[in-house]
Amino acid sequence: MKRTAQEKEKILLEIQKLGVVAGCRRFNVSAPLYYDWLEKYNASGLEGLEDRRGKNLDAQIKKLEKENKILKELLVEKELESKMKDELLKKKIAQWDKGKK
Repeated sequence: MKRTAQEKEKILLEIQKLGVVAGCRRFNVSAPLYYDWLEKYNASGLEGLEDRRGKNLDAQIKKLEKENKILKELLVEKELESKMKDELLKKKIAQWDKGKK
């Protein structure tokens, strides 16, 4: 039986009032399903109870790919900056060594 997120929330609240065994019997919900809903509800609120089947995840995937690309570019910039600093430091040390002799 498909239920909306709001229905699931109401069921969760009622089961908490009645107790797990009695509430699950009343709403014809298994205890593992109740605890699964409860975990999702505690983690993400009402949004966690929404049915994810059939939803298009392409937008989320594209968003994550874009974020990943940006992070990779930042990492490359930091690595390049670090290498440049290392080379500059080596040159300065070499100049100091020449000056001491």
